[in-house]
Amino acid sequence: MGKMGFTSFGSKARPYVLTVAVQFGFAGTSIISMASFNMGMSRFVFIVYRNIIAAIALAPFACFFERKLRPKMTISIFWHIMALAFLEAVIDQGFTYLGLQYTSASFTSILLNTVPSITFFLALIFRIERVNIKQIRSIAKVIGTLVTFAGALLMTIYKGPQIHLFYSPKTSHHHAGSHDTQTHTHWISGTLFILLGCFAWSSFFILQSITLKKYSAEMSLSTLICLVGAFQSSAVALVVERHSGAGVWALGWDFRLYGPLYTGIITSGLTYYVQGLVLQSKGPVFFTAFNPLCMILTCALGSFLFAEQLHLGSIIGAVIIAMGLYSVVWGKAKDYSSATTTMPLSSVTMKQSETQQLPITSSDHN
Repeated sequence: MGKMGFTSFGSKARPYVLTVAVQFGFAGTSIISMASFNMGMSRFVFIVYRNIIAAIALAPFACFFERKLRPKMTISIFWHIMALAFLEAVIDQGFTYLGLQYTSASFTSILLNTVPSITFFLALIFRIERVNIKQIRSIAKVIGTLVTFAGALLMTIYKGPQIHLFYSPKTSHHHAGSHDTQTHTHWISGTLFILLGCFAWSSFFILQSITLKKYSAEMSLSTLICLVGAFQSSAVALVVERHSGAGVWALGWDFRLYGPLYTGIITSGLTYYVQGLVLQSKGPVFFTAFNPLCMILTCALGSFLFAEQLHLGSIIGAVIIAMGLYSVVWGKAKDYSSATTTMPLSSVTMKQSETQQLPITSSDHN
């Protein structure tokens, strides 16, 4: 009986443990990426290696688990994959990493919490999501989206005094030579670059939800997106870094290798599988509710490892964005409960759509 009780407790606790573990993995993404860039690695080359490694990591699982489920490739699906790879690997990762270099890992992690609200806004435009002003859950999603944008706007125009979380004599000098010399113009530009990456990421989820209706093998689709993204980002890197010489592509036994390996295998590979396990049992609303944990972990690690100093505007903005996020999540949770009780025949379609409207991947992210 005791063993059965322990097994039951383990099965109930597993989604929570896995979700927290994934948030730790996501938190490491910005930190390790920043470490790679601080060592002089080109962000364009970083993106190429990341997508190559991600494709290699996902391909064996896609070939094995979806060998009988993979639909036939068509011209329409091919162009969808090309567009998805461009949105994710070229625009999203490219501009997010550029904004990361202009601001900080902590600041980037905070702004990435705007993705669910941006996705909801785009879903309204493409009529994937509908709003009924007579329903509280619809009002909550609209208000949550507006509140999230307000938090992002505050972080863009107001920095405020520095807030010291941790102090490290070894890293304070490095910090003074990097982030403290950034002008306010660079800070605003970095914010806009990150938000542009967020819009691309949200657009990716909208287009992915459409593509999955025609090509239902999710892992195979992700593998193809990473593979095509590697080719597209390679073309961009070859053009941008054409005067840098072959040395820009060199890897070493340091973060120039650890960064692409971590983001490719952990962020785009292992976490993808873990997310699938949690989504099957708890759904995307449960998963998205843990997103602020990644923000907190990234801020703590960034402060401790790189002596990143948060500003008052970032903290206030983070609180406002978190409030907006949970308002959207609450509205989506009510959508779930309503769908299961009143619209059972369309629940599958709704769940597929909502999975993309509340994205939980860090492109890292993917």
